[in-house]
Amino acid sequence: VLMLTAKDGEYDQADAFDLGADDYLTKPFSFVVLVARLRALVRRGAPERPVLLTAGDLTLDPAQRRVARGEVQIKLTPREYGLLEYLIRRAGDVATKTEILRAVWDTNYDGDDNVVEVYIGYLRRKIDQPFHRQAIETVRGVGYRLAADGG
Repeated sequence: VLMLTAKDGEYDQADAFDLGADDYLTKPFSFVVLVARLRALVRRGAPERPVLLTAGDLTLDPAQRRVARGEVQIKLTPREYGLLEYLIRRAGDVATKTEILRAVWDTNYDGDDNVVEVYIGYLRRKIDQPFHRQAIETVRGVGYRLAADGG
């Protein structure tokens, strides 16, 4: 994916790469450079589809940005998705609020760390409560852990 845009800020570029762009070109650009970058992307070929991330019957598909519990699709906001992806990649391990804030929010985030608790609550209401599960565990005084078996 080659992103062509007038936005040239470093956060715009970082967001584009986080969302799956392979290259980023800002306007105005040279047609010669555009064609060269396209040739380079074609040479690389199509990337392999990322594997599904699972914890029991909880499945996260990074390529499609989809989440399911068994056969039931679960709709998440981008921030909820990012938080769940972070936790499922570390399934079984405890993540502190600080680690979560740095990975899912921004390293420069200076708001209240209570936002992590709020979003953990949102996730629990979507991936746990409707299915009578408890995938996300609070480790008192430390942080949160997603059960490796999905709860």
